[in-house]
Formats: sequence, C-alpha cells, structure tokens
Amino acid sequence: MAFEIDIGFCSLAGSKESNEDFCAAMLPERDQEGMGAIAAVADGVSRGGMGKEAAQTTVVSLLRDYYGTPQTWDTTVALDRIISAQNSWLAGINQRRHPAMGMTTLTALVLRGQSYTLAHVGDSRAYLLRGGETLQMTHDHVVKHPDFQHQLLRAVGLEDRVVVDYVQGDLQVGDVFVLLTDGVHGEIPASRIGRFTQDVSAQVASGALVAAALKAGSRDNVTALVVRVLGLLDATLQDENRAAQALSIPAKLRVGERIDGLLVTAPVADNGINVLYQVRDPASQTLYALKTLHPARAHDPQERTMLAHEAWLAKRMQSSRAADHLVHIHEDLPTGQKRSAFYLLYDWHGGETLQQQLDRKQSLGVAHVLGVGVQALKALGRLHRQGVIHRDIKPANLHQGEDGVLRVLDLGVALSGREPAAMRALHAGTPSYVNPEQWGFRVKSAGTGTKVGPSEDPPEELPTAQSDLFALGVTLYELLTHKLPYGDVLPYQVGRYYRDPTPPSRHNPQVPIWLDHVVLKAVALDQRQRFETAEEFLLALERGASRPLSAPQGTPLMQRDPTALWKVGLAVSVLFNLLLVYWLIFLPK
Repeated sequence: MAFEIDIGFCSLAGSKESNEDFCAAMLPERDQEGMGAIAAVADGVSRGGMGKEAAQTTVVSLLRDYYGTPQTWDTTVALDRIISAQNSWLAGINQRRHPAMGMTTLTALVLRGQSYTLAHVGDSRAYLLRGGETLQMTHDHVVKHPDFQHQLLRAVGLEDRVVVDYVQGDLQVGDVFVLLTDGVHGEIPASRIGRFTQDVSAQVASGALVAAALKAGSRDNVTALVVRVLGLLDATLQDENRAAQALSIPAKLRVGERIDGLLVTAPVADNGINVLYQVRDPASQTLYALKTLHPARAHDPQERTMLAHEAWLAKRMQSSRAADHLVHIHEDLPTGQKRSAFYLLYDWHGGETLQQQLDRKQSLGVAHVLGVGVQALKALGRLHRQGVIHRDIKPANLHQGEDGVLRVLDLGVALSGREPAAMRALHAGTPSYVNPEQWGFRVKSAGTGTKVGPSEDPPEELPTAQSDLFALGVTLYELLTHKLPYGDVLPYQVGRYYRDPTPPSRHNPQVPIWLDHVVLKAVALDQRQRFETAEEFLLALERGASRPLSAPQGTPLMQRDPTALWKVGLAVSVLFNLLLVYWLIFLPK
C-alpha cells in the first residue's frame, strides 16, 4: 500500500509577545521511504530568554538528523541518540549561564512502516484518535501540586542526562495523532479533541484546535499538529522484530491440533532450530507450510530476530521478479484470525526437493539438470540484483514443483544488508557447498611471491554473489554424478582442496564435454576462474555446445599446496638415506 498521510499544523503566539512554541514535520526523500515520516512539537521554557531558540533548534536537529541515522537502527535508538546529543548541548550552555538560557519540552512522532513511535519529554502531549475514542499517549512531567503544576520535572536541556519516554504500537488506516502544547490541551479537554478532527483535513483540524483554545481564554502560546493516517507502508524490519519479540512461540504441534484456525496435517522438518509443519485451512482445504522456532529456542532473542528477518525479506521479495522462483509468504491468515503466536505461513507446493530425488538414487538426465541450472540461475540473478545473497544453495533448498517451476527455499540465513549483526557473523551454509575462501583458502598467482593456500590465521571472507554460484556449481556437479567435487567437507577442512575436481564425464559418460567445462569453471579452486555473475553462468549454459567454454586450466601443484616442494624434498631425502643405509649394510665392502 502506498505511503499516504495528511499533516497539518498551526502555531500562534496568542496573548504573548513572542511565540516560543515550535513545530515541524518532514517526509522521507526518495530511497528513504523505509525511514517513515517524522513530526514534532516543542514548547520553549524561557528562564533566560532563549526558550524559542531551544525549541526551534531541538525540533530542527531532530528532524534533520533522523534521516541521517542508519536504517538498520530501531526508531527508539535513532531518536534517543539525537535527543541525548541535543540535550547535552543545551545543558552545557545552561550550566555556563545563570539563569539558564533555554530549555524545551519535546513530543515527537515517527510513522514507519506499519507502526508508530512516540518520544516525549515535558508537558506537551500526544493523543491518538481511533475508533471514536481519544487516548492520551503521553504523561506530563510536572510537579503534582496545584501551585506548581507548570514546573517541569523533565525538559531537554534541564540536566546533563535526559530521560525520554517512548511509546510504540501498530498503525491502522484512519488513525489520527494530535500533538499539542499546554496552551491548547490546558483549555480543551481530551473528550472534545475528536470534534475538531472529524471529516476535515489535518490543516483545518489544527487551526480549529488553536482557535478553540484561544477562544477558551488560553494565555500561553498555542500549537497543534495533526497527522492523519490514510495508507500504510509495507511492514518494516522493525515491525517484524517487534512482533517476533512480543508473540509467543507455539508449543510442539501434533497432527490434528489447530493454531489460529489452521489444522496441522503433518510434521515436515525439525532441525532443532526451526520446525516446519504442513497445515490446512478447513474452509478452503488449501495447504500451507507453517514455519516457526523450535520450542527450545523460544527464549533466544537472536533466533527470533533471524526468523523475523526472513519474514521481512520474503515479503520484500514478493514485489520483485525474484518472486517467480520463491515461495509466497502470507501476511494475513486465510482464516481471518489474528496470529496468537510467532510463525511464518508460506504456500504449499506439491513436488519434491532435488535432495529427495538424489536420496532415491534417481538418475537425473542431462537435460533435466540443465533445466534446473537455468531456472536456478534466473532466480539467483534476480536475488542478487536486489542485493540478496542466499548463502545456503544446495539440493535440499531447491524445490521442483509439480507445476514445473523450480523454487529457491529457505531465506533464513540470507544476507540483505539489513540482517542482524549476529546473523552476518554466523558461518552459515552447508560446508560441502561453501566456497573455499570462506574457510580461508585462497589460490594466488605464483608471480606475486606470496604463499598460496590456507594460512595459520585464515582471513575468512563474507559470502558474495560468487558464493551462491559456487554452491550451485557444486549442486549441478552432484546432480550429474551423485558425487561432490571435493568430497564431504567439514568446517575449516581446507585440506580437502588439495586437487582440482574430476570432470563430471569421468563419473557419468552422458555428460558432454562442454558441460564438463562449465561445471568445472563454476567450482574451480581459483576464485578468479569462476563465473562472476549469474548472467555469465546462465549464458554459458544456454550457449552450450554452440559456443563452448575453453577447458579450465588446472591449478598447479605449488599453488594448491605451497608446501609441496618441501614434501618432495623430504621424500627424496628419505629415499636417499634408505639407499645409503642399504648400501652400508648389504653391499660387499
């Protein structure tokens, strides 16, 4: 749904000579839509005559600097960093001058994705009008005494450290947020605020609120800012994380049990971290795949965050061409109920994974393997163009549907640039399909004068698009030969890369020589000899025998194993000494 809100504001000096209130709002620029919109009101406290400046600089710096924070930060983190910095600056000025030059209240609102975040200090207020009810979202930080009710206990610039109240919640279309300074909310009770916002624009509503406060006798500056939600953005990663942490993890489900109206029909997979079930919508008899955390991982916040990232990424990919080869994820339940627990719901597709075909010892024809390679490369190319690295391409994660479509499964460890740091640092993927560089193994030109191969402290590389292509090359090799090019590799077992892979045609005579060259290039020891992009790999498969690739150069022994010369020297030395001993003992003197 399009990003659509209506914002209006009005700020007047009222009966005072100058207006020390300040309010502003800002919409995201292009490519920053994920940051949402931000609005704020501030009421300057002018003990030293600079309340106006304090209010203005606080609001302006907040709105300006908010869009300079990383999009991966939670909204509360971004707001807290900015408000704390502004407070330190104002407090430093106030401590050097007596009386204090200026302080301010602050109430800020961020609408991001499908949630809102409120930050509040002082006695300005925020109200939420929803479903005919008016809810006060903030608490006044003032002395609870009739004679001192305007004396602030908290304000930006009052002390070295400011404590900010934060409120977060879900957005709904039709929500109206009203931000007011005390010159308005002190004269208009909460029960009457809704009257001024019904069936009018946000700008008209804000003006009506200010006019009503002045008519009621307000002797202070009067400011009102109204935000009406007309449309929601797609859920952000922060939305998914908040839901992941708030909802419970379902207990182990049994066949015949129901969850949110969905009937569990079969357990599918359980790897100790995630559990996958087949479920059915009783009304439509449609099958779905339900993925959630294992109950033993229910209290692991990092695992929840990783599954939330998968949900966010799967939803984001549905709006791209990559969706043709991915499984559709459902944001709303087909039963119409709300989720009572944290889980992901995917479409169910008939068919089987390539691993299931291999497990049956099924002989896969060359044409079938080529079809798999072409579809997989189209899917990977589209993912890579979106900046997504799958990280776990293997036969078990490639599903051949009954409709003939090859689908890439499991985005659980994929890199998107927005993944949590713990997930980025995780050495994910199945070892036999992981490119050697991730284990610290490298092949370099002998002319550089540098040693080649595993080092004592191997500098591991983060996965790239080439990592997915290497994994797919290993997969195609396995489909053609039922063997792995480097055998079963254990983590950090760089000794496995002591030789170049055997050409697939040696194991399967049906494999043409041109396909030998393509697959060997995909799984070459030397990273520089491999395909750089999915498009280059795809082109080589599509051209086939019409424009075959040259046979990849074998990796010299000295480049595969820099200690080979020492090993040969040691062998010669041992042989020489054995001959010498034989000569001394057995030959006649």
